[in-house]
Amino acid sequence: MNNGNNMRRGLKANLRYATKADCPRLLELIMELAHYERAPQEVTVTLHEFEEAGFGNKPVWTAIVAEVEEVVQGFALYYVRYSTWKGCRLYLEDFLVTENYRGQGIGKQLFEAVIQEADKKGFKGMVWQVLDWNEPAINFYKKYEASLESEWLNASLNNDQITTLLTKHLEAGIKIS
Repeated sequence: MNNGNNMRRGLKANLRYATKADCPRLLELIMELAHYERAPQEVTVTLHEFEEAGFGNKPVWTAIVAEVEEVVQGFALYYVRYSTWKGCRLYLEDFLVTENYRGQGIGKQLFEAVIQEADKKGFKGMVWQVLDWNEPAINFYKKYEASLESEWLNASLNNDQITTLLTKHLEAGIKIS
């Protein structure tokens, strides 16, 4: 597990925008994150869907990758979120540095690159989620004086729930004109 690299502090990673060729590696890192977050079963996106969402006709996400010795060891994936109160904001969907490279400054480089992106693109801020038990991440964000809000609950419907609602529970005939 320890490849000896975590003894080096301040490792300089090569940061660049992700390309379609990075998608298989990004999905590996997404699975690493899902395991860390105790929810690997929640990752259901296919490689094709992931590639299309990032590099198809209507791309919805952008990612910055951190390479060490030409291998992607971290990434930050984001997209535009519109707030009716604040305007366009950068939404940081996933942010990970692989376990063997944590504590070497790569996360700092990536996070600060995302902050610069938010500024460069004229966003009115950036938002993300962090699990309440993820103390290392919480402490990392506190270094940036991030606001951590405890009063909001996440709500979602998965595809199966939407299908069930459409077939069994929703009023038929609702049309948007």
